[in-house]
Amino acid sequence: MSSSPTPPSNSNPESPAPPPSDAPLFGALFDWDGVVLDSSSQHERSWDLLAAEEQRALPEGHFKRSFGMKNEAIIPEILGWSRDAAEIRRLSLRKEELYRAIINAEGIEPLPGVRTWLERLQTAGIPCAIGSSTHRLNIDTCLAAFGFKGFFTGIVTAEDVTRGKPEPDVFLKAAEKTGVDPARCVVFEDAPVGIRAGLAGGMKVIGVAGTHPESTLEGAHRIVRRLDELTVADVAALWRAA
Repeated sequence: MSSSPTPPSNSNPESPAPPPSDAPLFGALFDWDGVVLDSSSQHERSWDLLAAEEQRALPEGHFKRSFGMKNEAIIPEILGWSRDAAEIRRLSLRKEELYRAIINAEGIEPLPGVRTWLERLQTAGIPCAIGSSTHRLNIDTCLAAFGFKGFFTGIVTAEDVTRGKPEPDVFLKAAEKTGVDPARCVVFEDAPVGIRAGLAGGMKVIGVAGTHPESTLEGAHRIVRRLDELTVADVAALWRAA
């Protein structure tokens, strides 16, 4: 039996080999609050409760200015409560306990259109991960309530990075969870600080208007009000338009 001819080698070393035919079109990286759910009122109330417990004042406009930031930055930089690492950690953990107590008592639902969008991505074989400044226990609590655990290949939270948004670390680690190069990932964000983080990581960014008006989502490649406005083809086209 004669052997099959050997395919010719690529004679141009600068021409990269084509990606595998089964490679995903892109990786999808989701911020949490304001994108998958809106628990802004619960977070704001948990800061109010913490301030009352600690008999501390909250600066005017603190909540809007802290959107997307880690507690470890909010407490010293926005609130000015402490710069002692142990005290910041104590306050941060207590604040999140108060937040989860509100969620467990009152319940919460994902934002409209989120489940539909995640199902579309799952059907298309798009790997999804979460990259958020939210604490892991908060996300786990809500994922279990939503029945969303099967949609995400990984979760990166405030505990997993030293530098929070607008640094890109949380999204770069989330991209690793998908197995997709960051340059081929798209970030879904609702906050200006998160949009800057996605862009700093060399990613495409889709802004989700809701917690912030469209006019503040500068830099996003596209802005939607609901995730189910999108199709997988819409997102894939972001790279063709570049």
